[in-house]
Amino acid sequence: MADRVHPHASPPVSGEPQTTPSQKGAVATNTAPPPPAGTYVIQIPKDQVYRVPPPENARRYANYTSRKTRRCSCCCCLCWFIGFILILAVLLAIAAGVFYLVFRPKAPDYAIERVAVKGMNLTSLSSAAAISPEFDVDVRADNGNDKIGIYYEKGSSVEMFYRDARLCDGALPAFYQPSNNVTVFQTVLKGNGIELTRSDLTALMNAVAKRSVPLTLKLRAPVKIKVGSVKTWKITVKVDCDVTVDQLTAKARIVNKDCSYGVDLW
Repeated sequence: MADRVHPHASPPVSGEPQTTPSQKGAVATNTAPPPPAGTYVIQIPKDQVYRVPPPENARRYANYTSRKTRRCSCCCCLCWFIGFILILAVLLAIAAGVFYLVFRPKAPDYAIERVAVKGMNLTSLSSAAAISPEFDVDVRADNGNDKIGIYYEKGSSVEMFYRDARLCDGALPAFYQPSNNVTVFQTVLKGNGIELTRSDLTALMNAVAKRSVPLTLKLRAPVKIKVGSVKTWKITVKVDCDVTVDQLTAKARIVNKDCSYGVDLW
C-alpha cells in the first residue's frame, strides 16, 4: 500500500515576519472603520456617582449655590417692596376718598373787580420815552368751601403785562380767608422806566383809540390750606387773568375779563 503524503505549511519566505493569531486580531481591529456619529448613553454604577462635588469643582459649586441664595433674597426683598408700595397707594386712595366725601373741597374763584391806571399819557409819548405806570387793581377771591380756610402768606407777586412787555408789578397783602368767605383785596402795581418797543407802542395807541386795551395780570401767591385744626405745607396758587379796559386812566372801565386758576403742590 502506498503511503499517504500530508501537505505541510509552506515555510515562511525569508525576510517576511511571522504573525500570530492575536496579532492578526489587533491588526483587524486597528483597520476597522470608525463608528458612525451619534448620541451614546454611558451607564455608570450608582456607587460611582458623586453626590459631593470633587475637590477640583468644590469652589465652583460653592459660588453657584451662594449666587442662587443671593438671587432668592433679592427677589424676596423686591416682592416685599412692591407689596408695601401697593398697600400704601391703596391707603392713600382711601384717605383721599374719605377726605373728599367729608370736606367736599372746591377751588377758590378769582376775578378782577376794578382797574385804575395812572402815568400812561400816550398823547405826549414818543418811541424813545420811558413810562412809569401805576395800576390800582381790586382782586376778588371767593372761598366757597364749608370747612376749609386759606392762609395767604408773604412772598406773593402780581404783574401786569401788555403783550410780552411787563408794565408794573406788586404783591398781595398777607391775610387769612375763612370758609364761605368773599374777600376783595386791593393791590398797587408800580413800574419805573418802562420802555416799550415801537411796535408795542403803536399797537397800544391803536388799542386806546379803539377803546379796547387787552392786558394780562399774573398772580402767584403762596398759601396754606387749613382743614379743621391742621394746616398744610405751602402751596403756590397761580392765577392768570385776561382783562380788557376801555382806556388807560383812573376812570378805566373793564370791558371783558377771564381768569384761569392753577396750583403747584410742591
